[in-house]
Amino acid sequence: MTRIDAKFAELNAAGKKAFVAYVMAGDPDEAKSLEIVKALPAAGVDIIELGLPFTDPMADGPTIQLAGQRALDQGMTLNKTLAMAADFRKTDDTTPIVLMGYYNPIYSHGVDQFLVDAVNAGIDGLIVVDLPPEEDDELCIPAQKAGLNFIRLATPTTDDKRLPTVLQNTSGFVYYVSVTGTTGAAAASGADVAPEVARIKAKTDLPVIVGFGVRTPEKAQEIAAVADGTVVGSAIVNEIAQGKSVAEVAAYVKSLADGAHRA
Repeated sequence: MTRIDAKFAELNAAGKKAFVAYVMAGDPDEAKSLEIVKALPAAGVDIIELGLPFTDPMADGPTIQLAGQRALDQGMTLNKTLAMAADFRKTDDTTPIVLMGYYNPIYSHGVDQFLVDAVNAGIDGLIVVDLPPEEDDELCIPAQKAGLNFIRLATPTTDDKRLPTVLQNTSGFVYYVSVTGTTGAAAASGADVAPEVARIKAKTDLPVIVGFGVRTPEKAQEIAAVADGTVVGSAIVNEIAQGKSVAEVAAYVKSLADGAHRA
């Protein structure tokens, strides 16, 4: 059982929905980014998604693209991102960390070495948005063998014919992208999301977490109410971009987490 599996078992036993927070590793700089990550569990975050900076983040909107660029400008790398996770693990051995990004830095690092390094750093799962199921032998299968969850995205365009392929080797949870488009796109709607979540849950026992377009505690509650939890990324990254203090970012995150946990 991974930390992700254990977290969902704990939440399920408590009758609670999950709140997942995304931040870009190294944004606005390495030191402050680590402080923010360390503050997330106390703010109510159940699972941390740690963005891996990349030069060509095709699935991300301007907010997260700019965060990645700030991090790269500060010299953030894959090795430094893993070191950040390892530093976090010195004081927190229970909060799951999902590394989210693109395949190129992992490929450049070498898949076998990356998996060893990720496990040693305390990473629990991977979301690699540009590796489709047809490429599962490339990273997904080796990652699962190494003990990491491989989390897949489903979208409004994932039809019933495609869905079983998407779910085939997915573990940990399914990340449902609530709106068509890049991160930070239009607001999600609980009414639109509910039937899609039900459609996915009819095909898998995995939790379904919904992200994209969640910015307020009320929206976090609305979306979590029709799923197993919700993810907020761009809205948190935007707080960091505005130069908010660690305490201010944590307070905003707590308001979102409280909303999701009310669902």
